[in-house]
Amino acid sequence: MGDLDSDFYESEDPVWNPALLTIPMPGIRKMVNLASTMDDVIHLSIGQPDLPAPTHVVDATIAALQAGQTGYTMDAGLPELLEALSDYYGARYARELTPDNILITTGATEAIYLALTSTSSAGREFIIPEPSFMLYAPLVRMNGGTVKTIPTRAESNHQLDPQDVIDAIDANTCAIVLNSPSNPTGTLYPRETIEAIVQEAAYRGVYVISDEVYDHLVYDCKTYPSVLSCCSDLDHVMVISSFSKTFSMAGMRVGWLIASQGAIKKLRRYHMFTTTVANTPCQWAGVAALRGERDFVDNMLDVYTRRRDRVVELVRQTPYLDGYKPEGAFYLFPALPDGINGNNVALRLLKETGVCTIPGETFGPSCSNALRISYSTSIEQIEEAFRRLIPWMEKQDFA
Repeated sequence: MGDLDSDFYESEDPVWNPALLTIPMPGIRKMVNLASTMDDVIHLSIGQPDLPAPTHVVDATIAALQAGQTGYTMDAGLPELLEALSDYYGARYARELTPDNILITTGATEAIYLALTSTSSAGREFIIPEPSFMLYAPLVRMNGGTVKTIPTRAESNHQLDPQDVIDAIDANTCAIVLNSPSNPTGTLYPRETIEAIVQEAAYRGVYVISDEVYDHLVYDCKTYPSVLSCCSDLDHVMVISSFSKTFSMAGMRVGWLIASQGAIKKLRRYHMFTTTVANTPCQWAGVAALRGERDFVDNMLDVYTRRRDRVVELVRQTPYLDGYKPEGAFYLFPALPDGINGNNVALRLLKETGVCTIPGETFGPSCSNALRISYSTSIEQIEEAFRRLIPWMEKQDFA
């Protein structure tokens, strides 16, 4: 990271809101920036699909541009996309949804921002499993809220014990944040875990905010247990997703938030003061993605399943890495021996072998002895990365 990053985090210039200091130095950016100064780097660090978007999605974007569909949509989103989403998720999870239950956002990131910053404030507590996506906790803290973490471990496949979550609920608990399949672990929470948490949260008047951006990247023919299929109503849930991971549309920035009609009305007003509307031609691309052929998703699952299986095997062959078999997304989060600083390991690994991973502390302070490995790259790149990584690890003395 350069001087600009240091200035941002260390400056005492009174013009800046002190809340900005709750934003951590992003470990992903640090590693990727360093890698950009080097030659012959293999990225096991990328958090987006490497496959091209489906042809019918690209064609729909071009057609929208050529048709002059470049103005603002309604503040809730393109009506055709709202209709397509309510039809799709209503059918997928066998529940009644209308366009009034949905808000289109500029990617899932804006949806997460809206959900967390509209509910967090001083005195409110959020329960978040750890490791977790790096966005959640800082957004809560920026608004004066507090975070109570529930650590998970590689030896238990980073599964979440619902009783731990239930026991953590107290009078100050505002919401529970879930992310399944998880970034960075790839862990898929089973239906019984989701149901237990959702039911107790509803009984206690606590929101469940569920980040489900990897909801279609689920392996081994497992059925995805969405919060939408586990809740009796939408009164205390917000479910977030996007086209980024499922259809390789990460740069097109179209996401959504599903909640009760009352919650959506409030969030629509807030949304008008953030990004106003998502990209209009890309919303038309989203309609095409939902209404078109599903072969792309099936083929993507086949590709990532093969990569997942190979990475699991290679991690098993790697000294000092304690792995497991993830059931979703495209990440593995193996642990290093206790007491080993994953940040130092990731930096040395990059500088000495050209293999870029992400240090575990990026996803929470309890995860400092871990690395995030992404298999969103070709089998050939994965094989070459471990041809470098395994001999390097064999030379280390982490005892």
